Amino acid sequence: MQQLLNNLGMMIRPHFYEIAMMIVATLLVIYGNEINKLVKRQVAHWHFIFRTLVFVVVCAFGYGWLLVWFTPVLAGWLHQIPLQFVAVSAIGIVFLLGILAERKKQL
Repeated sequence: MQQLLNNLGMMIRPHFYEIAMMIVATLLVIYGNEINKLVKRQVAHWHFIFRTLVFVVVCAFGYGWLLVWFTPVLAGWLHQIPLQFVAVSAIGIVFLLGILAERKKQL
């Protein structure tokens, strides 16, 4: 069993960056609506043009920057997982994201 887990870990390890990006993007999808609502409450009384600019900055640049900045950080954290736990951790993270999405009515 240990050898199987190590082999799976070796197959998954080169894809940590993509897995980290998937995690960050999924979290942004799940919680992005709440971030947008928070920003909307803050700028609701502003002029239409400024509200639009804030929306573009938050969605395009804010979410994009968060994805670009946090993905390598998360990939570094994933690299710290011992090899025999990589496959189990990856599957567990995907299931956790699914549970979060289900609770937020995203599925």
